[in-house]
Amino acid sequence: QVQLVESGGGLVQAGGSLRLSCVASGRTFSSYDMGWFRQAPGKEREFVAQVRWSGSDAYYTDSVKGRFTISRDNAENAVYLQMNSLKPEDTAVYYCAAKLIFANTWGYWGQGTQVTVSS
Repeated sequence: QVQLVESGGGLVQAGGSLRLSCVASGRTFSSYDMGWFRQAPGKEREFVAQVRWSGSDAYYTDSVKGRFTISRDNAENAVYLQMNSLKPEDTAVYYCAAKLIFANTWGYWGQGTQVTVSS
């Protein structure tokens, strides 16, 4: 069982930056791939970024490539999302998620943190 707690959301002007953090409970953090998803008002939840259990591979949705960076610190049971050059269309609730290394679905979710980008 993993519990995830996000922080770092807020209000920022377009072009600004935010860093989201997600801390996981438990002692097997390195057994999980970690991801960030987001859900804008009236839209479905969408994938943003994923980092493998080792931190060696990361994947991004096209709209954030070159602007967002996902990273993790297994010693701290934490995953981060550095968001630069933010745009109003990045406004959403951002969720941290975890899945076991060989699982096909994301089984654990945080409560979400609001990111609002003003134009």
